[in-house]
Amino acid sequence: MPKRILTGIIVSDKTEKTVVVKVERRVKHPLYGKIIKRSKKYHAHDEANEFKQGETVRIEETRPISKLKTWKVIDRVDTHATPEKADVA
Repeated sequence: MPKRILTGIIVSDKTEKTVVVKVERRVKHPLYGKIIKRSKKYHAHDEANEFKQGETVRIEETRPISKLKTWKVIDRVDTHATPEKADVA
């Protein structure tokens, strides 16, 4: 079975070798049809303590590392990868 990979924002990096990642998903309301945001927080393993609060990261499902940690941080998502629009003078 393939491992799940999610993308989210780090909301806390205060604990040793652990970050808390908030993952948001958009779902359609079953009755009204409006698109609403649902979020969930995951504790993810960060071996080198290299990721800081506010960064966007990808996390991967893994074996249980502790009571709360069953995810590990794969890498940082580069949010500045989109090219800027050129100014037309």
